[in-house]
Parts: sequence; C-alpha cells; structure tokens
Amino acid sequence: MARGRDWAAGEQLAQVDNRDPFAVPVWRSPGYRTPEPVIMVVQLIRLIWRVAWFALTHPGTDAVAALVAVTWLGMSWPGVIALVVVAAVGLVGLRVLQPAWFARFVARPVRDCWAWCFYRRRWKAAMTLAGLTPDYRGQPILPVLGGVHRAGAVDLVRVGLVTGQAPADFEARAENLAHAFGARLCRIRTASPGVVILELVRANTLADPIDALPIIGEVDLAALPVGRCEDGSLWRLRLVSTHVLIAGATGSGKGSVIWSMVRALLPAIASGWVQVWALDPKRMELSFGRALFHRYACQAAAMVELLEAAVAEMHDRAGQFGGRTRTFTPSTEFPFVVVLVDELAPSLRVPGREPASCGGSGI
Repeated sequence: MARGRDWAAGEQLAQVDNRDPFAVPVWRSPGYRTPEPVIMVVQLIRLIWRVAWFALTHPGTDAVAALVAVTWLGMSWPGVIALVVVAAVGLVGLRVLQPAWFARFVARPVRDCWAWCFYRRRWKAAMTLAGLTPDYRGQPILPVLGGVHRAGAVDLVRVGLVTGQAPADFEARAENLAHAFGARLCRIRTASPGVVILELVRANTLADPIDALPIIGEVDLAALPVGRCEDGSLWRLRLVSTHVLIAGATGSGKGSVIWSMVRALLPAIASGWVQVWALDPKRMELSFGRALFHRYACQAAAMVELLEAAVAEMHDRAGQFGGRTRTFTPSTEFPFVVVLVDELAPSLRVPGREPASCGGSGI
C-alpha cells in the first residue's frame, strides 16, 4: 500500500462492473459529509427567503392574510366567520351586478390557478418521459413551467426553455405532451426567445354550428369578425391591404366564411363606402346575395369584363392618388371594392379576348 501523497481512498477510485483488468480506472471526486446543523441552517435560510419573496410578489394575498389576522386578534372566531360571510355575499353581489368584473378578477384567476396546479403535478413526469429534460453534468434540467391561462376549451401553458433547447424539440413531442396532459391536441407557438406556449386543446368546440355574430355599426376592414376561435375569442379576418384565399374540402364550411364576411360588411355596404363585386361561375353560391352586390357576373364573358373593370379602377386610382398619399381611406366617392370570386377556374378564356389578371379580395 502506498504512503503519504500516493495513498488513495475507495471514495476516490471506483471500478464498477468492469471485467477488463487493463481498463483505465474511473475516477470520481471524494465525498464529504456536511454536518447536520449546517444543513438545517441552510434550509432555514431558504425557507425564510421563499416566504419573504412570496410576500413581496403577492401583495393581494398579504392583504387578505393581514385582514384575517387582525380580525381574529380583535374579534376571535366570530369576527373571522363574519368576515367570510361578508366576503361571500360581496362575491355573489359582484357576480350578479358586474359579471364581467367577476369573470376578470375572480373566476379567471381562480380557474388559472387551478389549472396551474394540475400541470404542476404532472410536469416533471411529462417532461422527463417525453425526453425534454436534458442532462447537464449528470443532473436533469426541467423546462420552467410559467403561467397557465384557461380560455374556453384551450389551455395556454407558458414554458421557459432550457438553454440549448429550441421550439422544434417541443414540436417533435407535441403528441406525447397532448396525451400526457389529457388533451386532444397540442400545438407549439413561440412567444419570445426562450419561451414557448403550449396550446392544449381539450374539446372540439367547433363541432357544432356557431350562431351568426351580431352586426355592429362600425366596420373595421383590418379585423372583420367572422366567427369564433377554439378559445371562444372572436376570429377576425383582415381584408384591407391583403389577398384572402379560402380553401377546404367539400362540406368543410368555406361558404360560411364567405357569408360571414359579407354579413360583417353589411353596415359599410349600406353606407356606400364598401362595394362587393361577385363572380359566381357555379351560379349556386353567391346568387342568394345578388341584391347585396354592386356588380354580379356568372357568365364567362361577363366575369372577364368585371375583372377588367376592376383592374381599370385600380389603375385609375393609382393615377389619382400616386404621389399624394400612401394610405387609402375608403369613402362614398372612392369605395373599398371587394372582388369576391367563388371557385373560379384557373383561367377564363373568351374567344378573341384574354382575361385580365386580378388576384385577391380587395382593391
């Protein structure tokens, strides 16, 4: 046995399940036993720091706790019971008189907190078994569970990525995450560098038809309400400064999007600052709203003429507004023209004429 500096303890040299006598030894650092009083002091300091941090970051909870404590010290249990009764009556009154405030300040935070607790319980197991906890120096590192917001049938879970991870790592495990959290579908959306949003869809809220949205007086061409999203929020369609293509299989509901758009435009159509020019080759879809359209065509020659008129109008306005303004404001003199095409063939050819090219839904 070596002496002095050549001496090595068993904690410094380890050969585990190695049958090769010529293998290079596997070294590890020696282990030191920390005294129990030191461990207790460190844990106490951690507890005090966490309680202080919680108190600093939750002023509302601090105020409620202080009110309960003061009431108990001054009036004992009867005072606390009376305080609970008053709070319950106040919540019921707020729910009846101001349901919007109750949903925003009471129901939504409680629902989100409950959802956060649900994900917190399953978080470590789901991340580990899905392969989203990389090892660093032998220690697994969990992605950080941030806030959770429950909107209708969709849970929006904010996740902080581990250094070196990318949103593509979560996209590759989207199906695993959906099953781990009991959801029908999981979508990954990047919120900011190092942060992703897990959109966990729990039910198909779009399976049943949705009632027509109410017609409002103001029309915003940049955000027309045409339906509802899975989380219950309004689905808004942009018409101004863009082209819109609606595609889908037969029976998927393309017509409902078209007519929802026309319905949202009705106040502007009635006021005269929006016009819809419709092309209906099948004569089966847009003919129901012929009275609403400024121009309507269903024959090949008439459709080509309508498109050429739209292009001529576009060039005429470019000549009038060119060099004067870059922003077009619709008016009754210069209305916003929506060219609505229902299942137009790739090309319309009339003997002796070439069709004008006109893409998109607005001029």
